[in-house]
Amino acid sequence: MLFGSDVYSELMFGLFAVVAVIPCLFILFGRDIVRQAFWLLFSLSGFAGLYFCLGADFLGFTQVIVYIGGILILFLFGVMLTHRADVAIKTQAGVSNVGAGVAAGTMATALLLYTIWTTPWKETPRVLKETVTPIGEKVMSTFILPFEVVSVLLLVALVGSTYIARRKGGPSREGGSTQS
Repeated sequence: MLFGSDVYSELMFGLFAVVAVIPCLFILFGRDIVRQAFWLLFSLSGFAGLYFCLGADFLGFTQVIVYIGGILILFLFGVMLTHRADVAIKTQAGVSNVGAGVAAGTMATALLLYTIWTTPWKETPRVLKETVTPIGEKVMSTFILPFEVVSVLLLVALVGSTYIARRKGGPSREGGSTQS
């Protein structure tokens, strides 16, 4: 574990597990997409904390930078900048997919129980070592070209989506009215 004593490590792991799971219930039963995105922020923060507790510092930093700092904030800006009225996600309660949900839940529970029973839990503790420095050195030396290609591709996707959004719903050049 990343933290000093075993009791402290277990308490922090439990706290981060609660922070990761409880917001998922608010996401599941929420009716407003902006509030659901903020609950997703809390849930992703809990998962980042879990990664740090498990000694996966690179995954923790990636979770914070990419998912929380990038994708979720971009999602929130996209929702807030569309200038549409607040649309409720769930308009009516229905039972049309209850059978499929129960079947999927039963299969997921069976898979989890199988994994729990067949996993050899009594292993010797592993020595934690730093992962960020070696990965950063590889990305900035050996794999610099794919890293730059991905960044340019993401920039092109962002500019393209902005252009498409402007063209479909933005003001036109002849008089300021919106196109359909």
